[in-house]
Amino acid sequence: MVQPKYKRVLIKLSGEALAGDRGVGIDIKTVQEMAKEIAEVHASGIQIALVIGGGNLWRGEPAAEAGMDRVQADYTGMLGTVMNALVMADSLQQEGVDTRVQTAIAMHNVAEPYIRGRALRHLEKNRVVIFGAGIGSPYFSTDTTAALRAAEIEADAILMAKNGVDGVYNDDPRKNADAVKFDELTHGEVIKRGLKIMDATASAISMDNDIDLVVFNMNEPGNIKRVVLGEQIGTTVSNKA
Repeated sequence: MVQPKYKRVLIKLSGEALAGDRGVGIDIKTVQEMAKEIAEVHASGIQIALVIGGGNLWRGEPAAEAGMDRVQADYTGMLGTVMNALVMADSLQQEGVDTRVQTAIAMHNVAEPYIRGRALRHLEKNRVVIFGAGIGSPYFSTDTTAALRAAEIEADAILMAKNGVDGVYNDDPRKNADAVKFDELTHGEVIKRGLKIMDATASAISMDNDIDLVVFNMNEPGNIKRVVLGEQIGTTVSNKA
């Protein structure tokens, strides 16, 4: 039996991934398919946490540019991530996976408040933990949330599950057919080159805490399992030269 490369991972999903072909909103069948794959990986003994973006429901920056107060716009986006978290939690529960949603903004009727010790305890009991509402403050992205929570729960890696993008390129492969894909990078190279994998704060947190980052295509069935088992797919970012 192949030993997994990672024992505890944080999976970062874009909100758009939950929308399926529609591009906006939540497509339940798409979420259910994702939940099945996550459940399969979880069944192999991997401890899993999730952070899900809210871009399928709301984007704070465009709303702020249109004249809305930026703080209010960001808080609205945080609520969108909680909606996505609750839908994913339900799908995982239906797959037989014990799941907990923790939010950085208190909403006791629908989720637990984020408490690091409790999150660690859930993981140790083989529950999937979904972190919602970002870090509870405006101006911070869900990328930063993923990096911060990964550091706090001492995750081995952040799995950046992209919607149709199979790794990190030196240019946008959807616009430039000659764009070159990287198999491996260091966190320092990502920051120096200005590659848009995650925002600068999230990259710095990952680098400072020696957390691997794997960017891969979520739309290819079985990819999460392949990453956890150490197969070379997508792009791996680490502190190793």
